[in-house]
Amino acid sequence: MERRPKKRTPKGDKRNGASPSRGRRKTNLEKADTALGEPAAKRGLKQSPAKKKPSSQKDEGVGRGHRELRVNVVTGRYRKHSSTLWLDRQLNDPFVARAKAEGYRSRAAYKLIELDDKFGLLQRGARVVDLGCAPGGWLQVAVRRGASTVVGIDYLNVPAVPGSDILEMDFLDPEAPAQLKAALDGPASVVLSDMAAPTTGHRATDHLRVVALAEAALDFAMDVLAPGGSFACKVFAGGAENDLLTRLKQNFASVRHAKPKASRSESSEKYVVASGFRRKA
Repeated sequence: MERRPKKRTPKGDKRNGASPSRGRRKTNLEKADTALGEPAAKRGLKQSPAKKKPSSQKDEGVGRGHRELRVNVVTGRYRKHSSTLWLDRQLNDPFVARAKAEGYRSRAAYKLIELDDKFGLLQRGARVVDLGCAPGGWLQVAVRRGASTVVGIDYLNVPAVPGSDILEMDFLDPEAPAQLKAALDGPASVVLSDMAAPTTGHRATDHLRVVALAEAALDFAMDVLAPGGSFACKVFAGGAENDLLTRLKQNFASVRHAKPKASRSESSEKYVVASGFRRKA
């Protein structure tokens, strides 16, 4: 009887019990291990993390649109340096903490409080206009200090402030002055302007924009103020406000400058306060 030759199985085949790894190509990391005689972890090389199997249960709050960036905000890994500085400044600002404790919507409320304490802007029963009133801190101060009529305007949405009327529109809109007059229902005692155009980072440009807003606010104030009324507005230092100051001195008995303590020291903002309006015939 003829004997058939025994069929030989190639090395590395799973059927002969050999290691399956011998029949595949080595990765670059494995080649490096073989050459150096030590595992990659000991050499400080970065190893690819093992892929996790998808969980059958979804994490709470995770769904479409979820981004891991929200998790890293705490560490500041994806936060801009300017944002980190702003956050640090906010957390360490005594006026921010005080505003929260006393129920004011912003630290800017203390700018008006200091201006009023120094210049007596807000008399009981006064009619007050707040130009650029968002987020509403100055409206709150005017109401709490006894103004009988308080009207604010801003193109941003401002939640209602009890005791005041708010117009959601751009002050530079041609229809804005007429609507403000209708809401006032009489001559104004005080016109306040904390308006500021969005900053560009170019100081001279920002200065010119704020001065232009202040001049527009003054035009309105001279149209609605009662004799003896007051006007206060924000300006940035820069030199272009000379024409504004000249007009104020021509139409008010007193013109003074102030930088409230609540104004940040690094900011170039200051306030011009004019009192004793002289209405011309």
